[in-house]
Formats: sequence, structure tokens, C-alpha cells
Amino acid sequence: MNVSFKPPVTSISSDREAIGKRPPGAGAPVEYFAYDNRTVRNFAVATIIWGLVGMLVGVLIASQLFAPSANLGTQYTTFGRIRPLHTNAVIFAFVGNAIFMGVYYSLQRLCKTRMFSDLLSKIHFWGWQAIIVAAAITLPLGMTTSHEYAELEWPIDIAITLIWVVFGVNMFGTIIKRRERHLYVAIWFYIATFVTVAVLHIVNSFEMPVSLFKSYYLYAGVQDALVQWWYGHNAVAFFLTTPFLGLMYYFLPKMANRPVYSYKLSILHFWALIFIYIWAGPHHLLYTSLPDWAQSLGVVFSIMLIAPSWGGMINGLLTLRGAWDKVREDAILKFMVVGLTSYGMATFEGPMLSLKNVNAIAHFTDWIVAHVHVGALGWNGFLAFAILYWLIPRMYHTPIYSKKLMNIHFWIGTLGILFYAVPMYISGFTQGMMWKEFTPEGVLKYPSFLETTLQVLPMHQMRALGGTFYLLGAILMAYNLFKTMAAGTLVANEAAEAPALPKAYTPTGSDTYWHRWFERKPFPLLVGSLVVILIGSLVELIPTFMVQSNVPTIASVQPYTALEVQGRDLYIREGCVNCHSQMVRPFRSETERYGEYSKAGEFVYDHPFLWGSKRTGPDLHREGGKYPDSWHYHHMRDPASMSPGSIMPPYAWLLEQKLDISTTSDKLRALKKVGVPYDDQTIDYANEALMKQADLVSGRLAKEGIKVKSDREIVALIAYLQRLGTDIKKMESN
Repeated sequence: MNVSFKPPVTSISSDREAIGKRPPGAGAPVEYFAYDNRTVRNFAVATIIWGLVGMLVGVLIASQLFAPSANLGTQYTTFGRIRPLHTNAVIFAFVGNAIFMGVYYSLQRLCKTRMFSDLLSKIHFWGWQAIIVAAAITLPLGMTTSHEYAELEWPIDIAITLIWVVFGVNMFGTIIKRRERHLYVAIWFYIATFVTVAVLHIVNSFEMPVSLFKSYYLYAGVQDALVQWWYGHNAVAFFLTTPFLGLMYYFLPKMANRPVYSYKLSILHFWALIFIYIWAGPHHLLYTSLPDWAQSLGVVFSIMLIAPSWGGMINGLLTLRGAWDKVREDAILKFMVVGLTSYGMATFEGPMLSLKNVNAIAHFTDWIVAHVHVGALGWNGFLAFAILYWLIPRMYHTPIYSKKLMNIHFWIGTLGILFYAVPMYISGFTQGMMWKEFTPEGVLKYPSFLETTLQVLPMHQMRALGGTFYLLGAILMAYNLFKTMAAGTLVANEAAEAPALPKAYTPTGSDTYWHRWFERKPFPLLVGSLVVILIGSLVELIPTFMVQSNVPTIASVQPYTALEVQGRDLYIREGCVNCHSQMVRPFRSETERYGEYSKAGEFVYDHPFLWGSKRTGPDLHREGGKYPDSWHYHHMRDPASMSPGSIMPPYAWLLEQKLDISTTSDKLRALKKVGVPYDDQTIDYANEALMKQADLVSGRLAKEGIKVKSDREIVALIAYLQRLGTDIKKMESN
């Protein structure tokens, strides 16, 4: 059922043709319809279930960082493979379903109409769940693009695009048939979210397929890094922030029974936020091979971002003016207050981390992990919990099962955030300082990376404890909400009524204010949002792609051999990039530890780039030639045998599994299409060359007393690791 004109209790007209027409001398006719609560309920249940799954996987991977046995001894449950499962489950399954839950509930009521299409609502819900299931299957299998927060392979990317369009059509169809003249501020944020996520997802998903679940990005090296972090940063902005700000603007006034503090502040907040946010992505790439001008733009706009972010937080907190006494008693408002405070903390810390001197210490450390989780656990998690506690009893027409459990959830969840974040801040600062410390004699005080790893293990144990607290709180919430549902009955079609919206309208008084025009026109608002976010995107992306001097080429840098390509794909499959960077920054502490700093021209054939964002293990960009082949063999078989105390799990299956070379030529052909200069002969005889190089590696291992067949996966991985960062050394030797 989409829209129901059921006969009114007090009939205005029995003639259906009169509906929507203004009877002479009367006000606009009242129309009767029903809100769709079933779809909202479905998204709510999905939010709860996927939230528990995502948090459980989070606790598991947190434990793996101090107890390697928690990797469970299988290739499908290592940190590298299931860390993306955790991030995708939390971001797109938990938070994603929470967004749709809140949007479907609030949009109907703000527009005073049922959703545009029940069919589209069902397709949207089930399509989104199918995508989540596909991610849960493919990521542990190692099917990944390696782009952070965009790891899913191309068929799933296409499915995401289609389902997002379904959501957009349903949302705009609802807005078009609304019975409310002006679009409330929450809807502005929903519209900006829709259009910006669409742009980000499409641009970041240009891939060249090799097979059904393998592809290479169109971009390489520096360009790929810029696109990835333009996407990654703004996925945080426009998936984790703007829709939740829209939900905050709707639900907080409802919960507090107070109007939004300032209408004009919300206008300033909206436009300034979406304009500035899109520029800040390059602050994830400071001191890397990204051109300096792009890094500087990222820093400047990150600092500017404090103003609109705090404007939104202040607008939210001041909405509670006169209602702070309720906060003492109402656990739902407590969740909202801690959520808003976490938003304020995260959006102040983010710009501070973009300052180069701070970033030099914090980047690649647990400090960033703490920063991200203050936002995720506090802002997204607590707002989602508050909305669930507020929505479910209303849709089931019954009080919450237990207020006591709700209060326990609040306190155990808050403790969980503290136990998680504080140790990670300490750990991050410790890592940053130890990596950079020199002795009075001028040598690194902690030359072994493992010394730092062992130093912060207690912090990782504390972090896992905090995550467990947070998970326990969510389990209590699930129990509380499911008991509430069991005690009541879902009002699947909630009766509502509203006057029809006359077409003719002449603004008067405050409605003549310039922004009120936007608020009556959803498509100009959509176009305006699109233009605003495209300005920063195009200014940063186009010069990086079009101006050749941004990425100076290096003559000695050559494409990977067929065996190295296969080895690189194993590196991607195992998720090594989740723990190891491939970017030596131009600091003395890094060049002395790892070697020559990384140059932009060294990555021109890297589809995708593998710079990483976290160093749980050491940087690997100058790994080639650093150790003999046998060291890598033993290290992959049993890391602790080469590095006593290492928390890296064994990768014994690489020694046993046969390398799949059935797609070697197809891989080189796909790479040629995205710009890697392989000639036809190299492609046609790829496997012959591969086996020849594999025999050489196998032969070297045999000389060191290791018997391994040349067709095993470990041989390809060793070939890749030994190639890393060596091209530039050839230039130096010449």
C-alpha cells in the first residue's frame, strides 16, 4: 500500500475528485493516509543484528593484536582479511541500516506522506541486506580491491549503485508528493548525502575487471591515493556525518520536546559543512608523495572545518536549553548528549591531526584508531542507540521493556568508549615518540620495530576490554528492544492525516527570505549541493591527473613481472596493507629505519596503490633485498621464528597452496588497458616467464636448504616482496 485515501471519519467530500481541491470558503481538504512503519522496523532490526556482528568481529580483531592465536589458524579469519569485514559491517551494515531506519521514519513525517513506493522500499531493504551478505562472504575469501572502506569488488559495487538509485528515487518521490511546503533542515542533509555518496562511490569505483571477483583500479599510485582518500575522508563526512546530522535535527527536538535552537545557524551549518568537508581528504596523505599544493589545501580546509562542525554541535546542544533537567532522568537524551559531545571532540581533533607537526607523530599510529572510534562509538553508535530506544516503543505502542537496562547500557557503553579510546591515545603517542627517538650518539634508540609493538601490547589489551564493554551494552540493548517488540504489536500502517498542499503559493513575510526558496525546491537544492561538493573535488582531482609534473616519472621504474603481479595480488588478498605501509616519509627517523624516502614516480604502475594507513608492522616499501628469500619463507611460515614476540599470524597455507596462474595473461591485459606498458608478447607468454622466474626463486631457496615447489603461492609472494622499492636503487647504481 502506498497512499490510502480512506474515507475520513468526518467526511469533507464523498467525491474523490474533490480531494486535493479547495472547497469554496473552506481550508485545504484533509487527506488520510498511513505511514509505513514496517520498513522502518525492518531497518531497525537489521541495525541491531548487523551492529552486534560488526562489534563482535571488532573485538575479535582487537584481540588478534595481542594474541595471534585469536586468528583461529585459518586463512579466512586473519586480521588482514576480516579487518575490512569489521569496518564494512560497522559502517555500511550497522550505521547504514540506522541511517535508512531514521530517514524512512522521519522523511514520511516531515513530508506528511507515506513513502513514494512500498515496492521500492522492499527492494531497497532486501537489496541492501544482500549486499551486506555478499561482503560478509567475499571479504574473508580475500576478494578485495584493498581500497579502505571500498574493498568490495566490482559486481557488488554495481549492486550498491543500483540500490542507491532505488533509495534516491524513493526518497525524491516522497519529497515530490509531500503535503508540507518547506523542506525541514533534516531533509537538506538527506539530499546532500544522497548526491555526494553517489558521486564518491562512482568515481572511486572505476575498475577494470579481470574476472568476476578480480579487478584493477583505473588509477595508479599518487592519483589512486588521492581518489581513495578523497572518497575515504568523505565517506566519513557524507555517510557517517551528514545523514546523522539530519537525524539529529529531527530526533533531538522530538526527544527533548524543544525546537531547534537556531534556524539560521542550521543554514550556515549545512552549506559551510558540505562545501568545506569535500576539500579535506588530502590531510590523510601528508608527507607522502602527493604534491605539496594538494596537501596544503587539505590542511587549510581541515582547519576551516572546525567552524561548521562546531556550529552543528552547538545548535544541537543548545536545542536542549531548558530541558537539561530531563537529561538527568532520560537515558535516551544521555545517549544524545554523549553522542553530540563525541562529535564535537572528533571534529576538533580531526583538524588538529591535519596540522603537519601533529600529523608527523600521529599518522600510522593508534592515535588515528582512537580518533576514528570516538566518532564511530560515540557519535554514530550512541545516536543510533538513542533513535532505536525512541522509535521501537512508539512503533509498537508499548513502553520500553526495561528503563533500568537502558541506563545500564548507557553507562557500560560510555565506559567502553573510555576504555577503548584512552589506551589507544596513549599507545599512539608512545608509538609516534618511540619511532622518532634518537640516542645522544645520533642513532635510532629503538631500531627494531618490534620493540614498539611489544611496548603497546597492554594498551591493546585494554582496548579489547573496552570493545567488549561496548559489545555487552549492545547485547543488553538488543535484549531490551526485542522484549519490547514482543510485548507490543507493530503498527505497520500508522494512520495519519494532513491538509493537501495547494499548488498555488505566494510567499509572504518570513517566507520571502532567500533560503526559503531553496526549501521549497528539492531539485534546485539537489543541484546546489552537487555544485558545492564538485568545486573542491574538481580543483583537487583534475590538476593531479592532468598536470604531468605532479608525478615525475623515473626511468628505472618498470612494470612488475608476471610472477610479481601474482605475488602482489596475494599481498592484496591477505590484507597485508591493513598492517604494513609502503610509504617512507621524508623524516630522518624513517629514512634511517627503512631507507630512501618514497617518490611519486615509483608508484606509476601500482594499480591499486598500497601505501596503507596504519603501521601495526614495519613499512615495506624498501623491503626488496633487505633479507634473503629464506627469511621471508620462514617468516611467513612462523613469524615468531624470525621475529621473537611478533604478533603477526602464520601464513602456512601460502607454502602449500598452488598458485593460480590461469588468469595471468588476463591480469596483464587488464593492466595494459589501464596504462601499464605491457607488450603483446609479454602478455601472450606471461606464464612461461612466470614459471622461469619462479624456478629461479625456488632454486635460491633450495640453495638455502628449503625445498618448495616453484608453483606454490609463497614463491610469488617472495618475488613481489623482493622487488619492493628496488627500482630506484638501480637508478642510484647507474
